[in-house]
Amino acid sequence: MSLQQTIAKLIFKLPNGMLVRMAGGKPVVINGRTLEPQLQMVAWNGRNAPPLSTLPAEVVQAATREQLNMLAAKPEPGVAIEDFTIPGPDKNLIPVRLYRPDDQEPAHPLMVYYHMGGGVIGDLDTCNAFCSIIASVAKCPVLSVDYRLAPPHKFPAGIDDALEAYEWALRNAGKYGAPEGVAAVGGDSMGGNFSAIVAQEMKRQDKPIPAMQLLIYPAVDLVEEFPSRKDFAGTFSLSTDTMNWFMEQYLPEGFDMSDRLLSPGQTGDLSDLPPAIVITAGHDPLVDEGDDYALRLGRAGVYVKHKRYDTLAHAFTAFTDFSPGSRKACVEIAEMVRDMYGRL
Repeated sequence: MSLQQTIAKLIFKLPNGMLVRMAGGKPVVINGRTLEPQLQMVAWNGRNAPPLSTLPAEVVQAATREQLNMLAAKPEPGVAIEDFTIPGPDKNLIPVRLYRPDDQEPAHPLMVYYHMGGGVIGDLDTCNAFCSIIASVAKCPVLSVDYRLAPPHKFPAGIDDALEAYEWALRNAGKYGAPEGVAAVGGDSMGGNFSAIVAQEMKRQDKPIPAMQLLIYPAVDLVEEFPSRKDFAGTFSLSTDTMNWFMEQYLPEGFDMSDRLLSPGQTGDLSDLPPAIVITAGHDPLVDEGDDYALRLGRAGVYVKHKRYDTLAHAFTAFTDFSPGSRKACVEIAEMVRDMYGRL
């Protein structure tokens, strides 16, 4: 651990009131929701950083990788981790990371997990700690997918990899002690988008739908202008400006934002989709569309567990090392996955 990381850890352990005084002097409150002091401190420290939209994509990728690695927690003890590759579209190989609880054989379906990053940033390390929490608590193997990123690989490369990884999991889950021929999907932000799309595409193609879908602060609708896009337009850790920049990198010019492989929230019929856990963060431009998608799934007859964490910000699954609220939320989400498996 570097000296910088050691100092940061000590600062985050200071009393909440002291953290607030150090980070602007008063709590960050939007729509009656107060941001956790530890997250406020990170936001305050990064307040003078240039907007991501002003930087080349490769610079953003390197900078966010360094920052997230500095803030990342270690994987959970008692979880075996293995990196390898699986066949992907167009004869490419998809890097993946498998997590297995080593205290017993997994009792539940394998979960295919897609990391956050707007289709532009992120890798297997981005969700390393959280995937290990799911494996440990939910007693299931977790297959984390390092799908192709834009701008070198624009849409639909990433979602093509996501679909291919899910179908690979169906064929190979039994090799890892999980039930054969079945898999779940999960992801946060863009990964939540991919998970919702995989669930819908399997239904449309009359293929085996996921056992369940875990959607964490998902981006599900690039068409509708939900109020939270404006209310939380400049918040940590995702701004509306950054979201727009992601889509500029991710999509071909002139692309139809209502396409079903981009905006699953534009799908009218949500019936007969897998049981869903939908998680949203209170300080997030995406909060309204996630809440709305959960509501629409329930109205369509899908079994849904929905929870909004009002004190947390977008990307909180990556903040478990320094944010007590994020750590608690991630464990609770893994418990929801375990309980959802229990009712299948």
